[in-house]
Amino acid sequence: MTEADYDLEDAYQIKGPEDARRVYGEWAENYDQSFGAAWGYIAPREIAAILKGEVSASAEILDIGAGTGLVAEHLRGRTVDAIDITPEMIEVARSKGLYRQLMLGDLTKVLDIPDASYDAVVSCGTFTHGHVGPECFPELLRITKPGAVFACGTIGPVLDGAGFGSALARLVALGQITPVAWRDIPIYEGADHPHKDDRGLVMVFRKV
Repeated sequence: MTEADYDLEDAYQIKGPEDARRVYGEWAENYDQSFGAAWGYIAPREIAAILKGEVSASAEILDIGAGTGLVAEHLRGRTVDAIDITPEMIEVARSKGLYRQLMLGDLTKVLDIPDASYDAVVSCGTFTHGHVGPECFPELLRITKPGAVFACGTIGPVLDGAGFGSALARLVALGQITPVAWRDIPIYEGADHPHKDDRGLVMVFRKV
């Protein structure tokens, strides 16, 4: 399979970190063109706009599952660091000059980041089929400051099927995060493909 052969259906078939590293590593070079542009992928823009409405201009932001930097393209002028599991994606993002720091890391494991480092966490396309589930929340809460904002996109089938609802409810019940505000967003714009009318859900909450 060549880089150009990958699309959303292949991404939805990913099964865990190693598979993600392989698929996105092979896709990285033309991801922005073959998916971002060709599919009319506007979810990164929409999620970035939501985050900007929740944080100050001086906030230090961590973009998790940052990929090629499509979210950070809409956060220019902000202080943003990136973490991703795929070296090839990180290198594409590096070439854009969007991030203060780029880190290679697996969100399902302990991160090499000090406690209380960030004012906000943002993500787009990370909490989806076969990628990263809610098991990463305790570690993300560890590395964020009290009051830190989370603006992370997902889709309905993953929210229902991967246990995000109950995991978030438990964090609220334990007093670790504020109640979650959900935002409905378009994922694609000006597109003509089977997923053109798909909608996304963005979870917005703060660390207590």
